[in-house]
Amino acid sequence: MTIEIKVPDLPESVADATIATWHKKPGDLVARDEVLVDIETDKVVLEVPAPEAGVLGDILQLEGATVLSRQLIAMLKPAPVAGEETKEKPVESVADDSTDGMSPSVRRLVAEHAIDVAKLTGTGKGGRVTKEDVEAFIKNLGKAPVAAPVAAAPAAPVAPLAGRTEKRVPMTRLRKRIAERLLEAKNTTAMLTTFNEINMAPIMKLRKQYGEIFEKKHGIKLGFMSFYVKAVVESLKRYPEVNAALDGDDIVYHNYFDVSIAVSTPRGLVTPVLRDCDNMSLADIEKAIKDLAGKGRDGKLTVEELTGGNFTITNGGVFGSLMSTPIINPPQSAILGMHKIQDRPMAVDGKVEILPMMYLALSYDHRIIDGRESVGFLVSIKELLEDPTRLLLDV
Repeated sequence: MTIEIKVPDLPESVADATIATWHKKPGDLVARDEVLVDIETDKVVLEVPAPEAGVLGDILQLEGATVLSRQLIAMLKPAPVAGEETKEKPVESVADDSTDGMSPSVRRLVAEHAIDVAKLTGTGKGGRVTKEDVEAFIKNLGKAPVAAPVAAAPAAPVAPLAGRTEKRVPMTRLRKRIAERLLEAKNTTAMLTTFNEINMAPIMKLRKQYGEIFEKKHGIKLGFMSFYVKAVVESLKRYPEVNAALDGDDIVYHNYFDVSIAVSTPRGLVTPVLRDCDNMSLADIEKAIKDLAGKGRDGKLTVEELTGGNFTITNGGVFGSLMSTPIINPPQSAILGMHKIQDRPMAVDGKVEILPMMYLALSYDHRIIDGRESVGFLVSIKELLEDPTRLLLDV
């Protein structure tokens, strides 16, 4: 009996999705629970596994297609039983004959560079042409696309940019959503950024002194982010306006501390949420951040893990950023940017010392947070990080 492969139920806030990657081709044998296709929404990537073992039949929606919840996208035929013909004839591809057997991404690459398929040599399974085969063919031609045949026309002078190529790639759903939210933040908030700097020597000394013991006991390295989160939570308690949000004409003050952590992934920037950070230890925070970062890189984050958050921390310092003005993550009212730790000459008690310094940047919505609260909040973080004992003594 043929099994229908459908789009899973999409999250309530997601209207439609995009077919991102087919991992199997028509005619391929698949095992039960083996991932057939990745479906991308503007928040997460959903994996669609095979409900039973079988042979993948018709693919009804190719990569890049927009699909709805519970929409039919492919057919799965039963696997051949013992004694029957085990070599299944591949189902006819929905593509044209000239590119039969190629994956959608390979077909697009061939069409983009106007390549004669007959000149390609396939190194994939069963002699199929792979993406690497096409890229190698283009490279051997000097990285210049094969010119498409054109009607006879008078000779024209060679353009000064002849030989240069361009690559046009549609934006992913996540990248579109990121763009929309960033533009929304710029257009709907009275955003302002204030700066300060921190002497990171005390934190670095503490990590050097207890880092090895910490790792042996908790099974994870002691990083900087756990200190940042702890300092943020304590400062949010002191300045509740920074932990609030606007809802129409009302100001909603949150009595809990859910902190979003900006994580860079191959698909774009995401902000998974650490919930109830005030009840977490340094080790709990480090483990949670590592887990969320791993899920982000693998596209395994759930909608629940990406939803909510009262305040965001972004650390551009891991990429070498010395200074930035981060953009608020709506509907939050503020975001804290951490940056590269760099040795700089500083005046200390009338003498010049070389200290590991880091710039802080707090972007906030001036409609709800005034200068007094924003500057006080940033000074509080500075004091807590320059004297970590304050975090333990709550002073």
